[in-house]
Amino acid sequence: MICADEVQTEMRVEVQKDLDPADGLVTPAEDSYWYAVRTRSRHEKVVATQFDQLGIENFLPQTTEVRKWSDRKKLVELPLFPGYTFVRLVPSSGSRLRVLQTHGVAGFVGTPSLGMVPIPDQQIEDIRTVLAAKVAVRQHPYLQIGQRVRVRGGALDGMEGILVSQSGDQSLVISVEPIQRSMSIRVEGYTVEPV
Repeated sequence: MICADEVQTEMRVEVQKDLDPADGLVTPAEDSYWYAVRTRSRHEKVVATQFDQLGIENFLPQTTEVRKWSDRKKLVELPLFPGYTFVRLVPSSGSRLRVLQTHGVAGFVGTPSLGMVPIPDQQIEDIRTVLAAKVAVRQHPYLQIGQRVRVRGGALDGMEGILVSQSGDQSLVISVEPIQRSMSIRVEGYTVEPV
């Protein structure tokens, strides 16, 4: 039987092994993966802030939009995928429990048979690259069919996704498969090649 003091000691050690003593920042463990977390409606930013306070590596992709009211216009940051945020953790660790106990978290994205479904690092990096390049982004319906392409040249070099054409407007759809959400960016002027 394990006493409460031993459990707390184990949890402290677990958190400390993810800290880089040089800068005090959390560094990804070798066996950690990205996971999608469902949040309560309009709780994405609150959940991400709590994850920061708990020392849980997280990523909340946001876009900036102009919102109009009757008396003013304002730039607001909105989640790119409403109802979801991403965390990087070791699946068997106590971090999973801390995520589930965070106020506003509805659960991990996964299936009953497989449990939590990891998201490939490349998909998270692709989203970060697009947002850092300040390319116009909009949500796009999730697609399971279509031709997969890779962008060649420019700020989006090496980016992979599904090429779609709507009303003569060519876009690249980048999908995060476990949460079945996608975003699209215009690729006119870029060279794309089949993967």
